Amino acid sequence: MPSRLSLSFCLLTALLSLSACRRDEVRTYSVQKDPASAAPSAPAAPPTPSAAPAAAAPAGASMANTAVTTASGPGLAWTAPAHWQAGPERPMRKATFFINGDADAKTELSITAFPGDVGGNLANVNRWRQQIGLPALTADQLGGALQHLHVGDFHVDVAELVGPGTPPAKRVLGAIVPHAGATWFFKLEGPDALVAKEKAAFFAFLNTLRPQN
Repeated sequence: MPSRLSLSFCLLTALLSLSACRRDEVRTYSVQKDPASAAPSAPAAPPTPSAAPAAAAPAGASMANTAVTTASGPGLAWTAPAHWQAGPERPMRKATFFINGDADAKTELSITAFPGDVGGNLANVNRWRQQIGLPALTADQLGGALQHLHVGDFHVDVAELVGPGTPPAKRVLGAIVPHAGATWFFKLEGPDALVAKEKAAFFAFLNTLRPQN
């Protein structure tokens, strides 16, 4: 029968062998992957371009659609010659009159009013000159181109213009009347002969101007 010492040695040897075997075992762990080491994702889609801006209005666009402020303060009253025919209301006008002549000739009186001096007499007269094909005046020439009237408390400047060319050339009789912070314009324009014929009636009309009640 083996001695107690031999049994103890055998037991110790067995325990040491078991411990060595455990050190040789392969152990597997599940480790969460580091986000930095993850496979790169697909590149982001390019941003969608924003809507193209609206096209700008072309330079030098026509002023036909530009709003123009007309005078809205105290008005003027007048008495028109009996043979002048009152026309319908028109945008930007205070009144319109039509005058018929011989051989279907016609002329028209337009009455308008705008705040301020609308650029002054030189600019206004030159605008009328341009409309009938005349060159612009200089400031030194303006005085000789205007006739001055005093109608009550009104100071009235009148220009008479005849366009170039053979008959029927155009003629303009234009009156400029400052009143209550605005400027009123009375422009009779039409065939040369007919406007010349209406000149006396035009001046008589201007002499009836008065503040509107």
